[in-house]
Amino acid sequence: MRRGRARGDGRGRRRPCHLRRRARATGSRRGCGPRGSRRAWECAKLTCGLEVEQVRRGAALILLLVGLTGGCAQWQRAGTQPHSRPETTVPQLFDALSIYRAMGFIVGTPPLAFVASIRFLAGVTPESTMAVFAMSLANRALSFRHSGDGFVAEYHVELAFGSDSATARQVTRDEAVRVHGFQETLRADESIIFQQFVALRPGIYTVSLVVRDRNSPAYVRQEVVDTVPRFEGPALGTPVPIYQGAGRTELGALPQIVVNPRAAVPYASDSLRFYVEGYGMPAGTRLAARVVDPDSVQLWRDTTVLTGDHALASARLFIGPGALPIGRAELEVTAVGTAATVRAPLLVSLSAQWAITNVGEMAKLLRYFPRQDLVSKLRSAPPDQRATRWRELYKATDPVPVTPENEALDEYFSRLAIANLRFQEPGMPGWLTDRGEVFITLGEPDEVFDIGTDARRAVRWDYANLRLTLYFQDETAFGQYRLTPASRAEYQRALAQVRRAQ
Repeated sequence: MRRGRARGDGRGRRRPCHLRRRARATGSRRGCGPRGSRRAWECAKLTCGLEVEQVRRGAALILLLVGLTGGCAQWQRAGTQPHSRPETTVPQLFDALSIYRAMGFIVGTPPLAFVASIRFLAGVTPESTMAVFAMSLANRALSFRHSGDGFVAEYHVELAFGSDSATARQVTRDEAVRVHGFQETLRADESIIFQQFVALRPGIYTVSLVVRDRNSPAYVRQEVVDTVPRFEGPALGTPVPIYQGAGRTELGALPQIVVNPRAAVPYASDSLRFYVEGYGMPAGTRLAARVVDPDSVQLWRDTTVLTGDHALASARLFIGPGALPIGRAELEVTAVGTAATVRAPLLVSLSAQWAITNVGEMAKLLRYFPRQDLVSKLRSAPPDQRATRWRELYKATDPVPVTPENEALDEYFSRLAIANLRFQEPGMPGWLTDRGEVFITLGEPDEVFDIGTDARRAVRWDYANLRLTLYFQDETAFGQYRLTPASRAEYQRALAQVRRAQ
């Protein structure tokens, strides 16, 4: 497992997180491909009772492109070849929450976005069931304030299970997130994991979840209806995706696990782990596990053995790197010789940073990336080789291989996201405009001047370190800014200079 986590008290001493943002704010060098620094992973202490787990993961940016490699994307018109328009691709690319919502998870909307899920294990008696609630959110979803030698954010969680207009169980927690550097406050990855164990009676519940930022007015409330199962006789608990942990050996104990709330794994670089419990089955009972795609095509299968006793036995399933293709899928586990079968959704993406599930569309978005030789290979690769070509590009362009993220690609997509929002023009997504192209390749300008008139608008961008001044003119008066011919030539010269220095 490439990722590492260190147990701590929640304050974790970590090396600075290198996530470059605006050049003017950070003083970073121009162009894509930051130098980066190592990241550490922190896991807060998991204690008894109704407890909280926070896990810090070293990834950079979670993106989404819906669809399967070689298959039809959601925007494809009937009777046409798979394709998409840039103005539809990019919004879906950065709507990472939609795929988790489709997987049946509880999803919070921006500005306080999160992904949460509930799994169920047996309690001490058939009238008691343990709900395993897990939620992940990003640092950037919270408001940080300066505190001592670092920054702190505080958030409030209310989790309630209601039945017949009455609240059967409610849990309220206030948590703090502490980081050492300002750049860590901007992280957009799954940087915080909150998990909670709740004892419930079997039945149908309305689950209410409120997440509130203590340092801002932001809050999100979501409600779903869920059924808490009754475990009696030969039965299996819900497969719980985990990052690590050994589980438990007694029904009265809490599982010692760190949950993977999104049930996601990067393609060909890490194992996907599931914790499964069996009840009322003899030790040695075999489990038959398989993974199927949305069309019920089998992608992977294996068997394992439950260890423990008749009251509680458990097993961990390991789906090795590269065993599954990219895309959404479902794990199905059956206890051999019984009718006990359970299922759980999962997601395989191309990277730990981004939930990318369509390589062909991703290649189109890399039109400004420095290594166009590798991008061309990715773009021309047949469907069955695209994932391999992606891994080659990812490895070759990673400036800091010891970290789990690719800082160069992270910076590229961060800029692409900003450009798409900031420079949108009539009929043109922001990342495809001239200003978007310059911003993505050179970064934030040091100075921006509006030098036009009402009749003919123009904008000047200055890059001090590159000794570069660029002019964009709106010749049509419809907000379509284009580089002047002289500025286009100067831009190409500066871009070549930046690329040579990388």
